[in-house]
Amino acid sequence: MTLSEELIWRGFVNQTTYSDLTALDGEPISFYWGVDPSADSMTIGNLAAAMMVRHFISHGHKAYLLVGGATGMIGDPDGKKDERHLLTLEDIDRNKKAIETQYKRIFADQAFTVVDNYDWFKDINYLDFLRTIGKNVPLSQMLGRDFVQSRLGNEGSGISYAEFSYSLIQGYDFLHLNRELGVTLQVCGADQWGNSLAGVDLIRRLDGQEAHVYSTPLIINKTTGVKFGKSEGGAIWLDPAKTSVYSFYQFLLNVDDATVIDLLKTYTLLSQAAIEQLASHQQQNPSAREAQKTLAHEVTLLVHGAERTTSVERVIDVLFGDAELATLQADDIELLAKEIPTISLGRSLVSALTEAGAATSNGEGRRFIEAGAVSLNGKKVSEDQMIESIALIKKGKNTFILVR
Repeated sequence: MTLSEELIWRGFVNQTTYSDLTALDGEPISFYWGVDPSADSMTIGNLAAAMMVRHFISHGHKAYLLVGGATGMIGDPDGKKDERHLLTLEDIDRNKKAIETQYKRIFADQAFTVVDNYDWFKDINYLDFLRTIGKNVPLSQMLGRDFVQSRLGNEGSGISYAEFSYSLIQGYDFLHLNRELGVTLQVCGADQWGNSLAGVDLIRRLDGQEAHVYSTPLIINKTTGVKFGKSEGGAIWLDPAKTSVYSFYQFLLNVDDATVIDLLKTYTLLSQAAIEQLASHQQQNPSAREAQKTLAHEVTLLVHGAERTTSVERVIDVLFGDAELATLQADDIELLAKEIPTISLGRSLVSALTEAGAATSNGEGRRFIEAGAVSLNGKKVSEDQMIESIALIKKGKNTFILVR
């Protein structure tokens, strides 16, 4: 497929200033995509846009990946009703390094250049900026931004001058990259469409040049209507210290049938033929969840690497499949211990159930055992016993306890 065809098929088309998407199928274009260092990790929402960027690169376009050291000092308003808390310079620096590390993993096999807007903002004179940039940005244009309207509306809490100016600063990024590196396209998520247009307008007004914006839609769970990437525990992060590899994998594994094929198109590099085959298998045997397993494997592999993906799959095979605890390696055990209650050796089975909170009392624990609701290392047990070596207790279908 051409790039335009692939973007359409994979669901990456939202809004664009191009009159015809086939403009993306011609000569190489220098483009940029950015993430502000408001946290020390990207989310799975950011990953959707990153996957779109991969397709731009693989079709021959030149990528500049921006870490927003300057915009991060203000904070992206992004439609929130309240002001963001300002980060310390140390936090911003740490977050920038973390995001750059994630860029290097996600785009490991592709050509790209990392840029930081702090590098060109740190020496800008405020009066010069107002004269050259501020004079060329109509106030009506800035007031029309969705995030400004939401903050100035009846339920909004108002907006500071700093956050109000965010789109002006982002617009200057595009102008600078256009002048210095020949960047003519910004790609972004749908929520950044308005901010991105500011750069197109600046480039036209100041230099008489044509520039473009291409946005990808936000990923929505078709069943719930909720933005994809949100869970009961909050956002799904790419950093395993914020969202464990196990939780990351399980989140993808639990995607509903209505959404999974679209997510395979968005989040994996699998071919059209491979995804259509998975869609066919899903229709024929949805209970096998082959599409979900493939999604979880491919995305975890990209974000966390082969070793961690294999490890989490071994753990899941033990918890929910037929694999025995003995198949787990030392690192697998450590991963498992962080995800389920862990009790020290030398306990009775009943004591372990009670101590882990799987039973409210020793009496209830005994009743669970007598009713056949408890297994030890994959085998049903009918009476209490001491546990002297590493073991996995299972109560019911989804309650697990590790004893070690």
